[in-house]
Amino acid sequence: MADSAPRQYVPLTCHGHSRPVPHLSFSPLEKDDVYYMISACKDGNPMLRDGQTGDWIGTFLGHKGAVWQARLSPDALTAATASADFTAKVWDTHSGELLYVLQHDHIVRAIAYPFDNSGMLATGGFEKKLRIFDLQEQKPITSPTSGVLTPITIETSRAFEIGEGAHKDAIKFIVWGIDPNVIITASGDTLRWFDLPSRRCVREAKLEAEIKSCELVYLAPAYSSPSDIGGGLPVLAVAAGKTACFWGGKRTEDELKRITLPHGIASVGLDLKGRKLVVGEEPGTWARVYSWDDCKEIDVHKGHHGPIWSIAFSPDGNLYATGSEDGTIKMWKNCDGFYGLWRGGSGGSGTD
Repeated sequence: MADSAPRQYVPLTCHGHSRPVPHLSFSPLEKDDVYYMISACKDGNPMLRDGQTGDWIGTFLGHKGAVWQARLSPDALTAATASADFTAKVWDTHSGELLYVLQHDHIVRAIAYPFDNSGMLATGGFEKKLRIFDLQEQKPITSPTSGVLTPITIETSRAFEIGEGAHKDAIKFIVWGIDPNVIITASGDTLRWFDLPSRRCVREAKLEAEIKSCELVYLAPAYSSPSDIGGGLPVLAVAAGKTACFWGGKRTEDELKRITLPHGIASVGLDLKGRKLVVGEEPGTWARVYSWDDCKEIDVHKGHHGPIWSIAFSPDGNLYATGSEDGTIKMWKNCDGFYGLWRGGSGGSGTD
């Protein structure tokens, strides 16, 4: 290893889920540098937490099957969840109320908001269809007498299908880049780029194995700079087999790097400013940290008791979270000094 004596990390552990956590994500940075984290879980109960501390805020109750993905809208006012109960649901993050039910004909595995538009939502799953729903067409109404809000059900017939017939396998991930006309899907071992105005697939990239992780990594504007990986723009981070692949540019189609490791990769996160990547090893339960520039191992994080399926960096880059088969979320400090519940130390060396 690069360090003969690696720092002893003390992660924060978030309990509450009763089954595996296949996905987690952060909100953009809100006022006063506040941000939130949402986690999907196979127990069917996605949870909202304070992004800095991991403190539980609430649980969205209503799914009747495993929740595979969960994301917060760009304005953090709503949350979207994709479930095995053949629905995607949209929730009010302040009240916890259900706002929309997006009815599908099979398991929904993937959801995505546009980069800066909270009124649209893309879904995909075992139907092998990429759809876009307009949430602004109809608003939920609260009864003036009972005060009860009635959610809106939107059938797939009212959605727009993109790239009809393009997918041969279930859609596991959807990424909506900074260009609102470009949407990217991960299905089987293939990434596909779609042009929304024409609804056509304009590019494909076949990787070495099934894609296990596919996320857009970005920092809040106040924290990003041209010297970051990707030149200050978001970067698409993908894990497939033993290789982590990265794309950048304004349309998220410029390949930046491919890094092949000596072990399988279940998930990958990218520290744009610190120039390192964090991967969940497969098979295994450890998170390994590698240098972006020379691909050398920097550190190993131990603590999970199952594979790490999801890794996400906070919008200020000061911490990252890992979601595991063991049903827990761990938060790892990624900065010096005081931050959140950490009282100091370099790079996460303690909470006391």
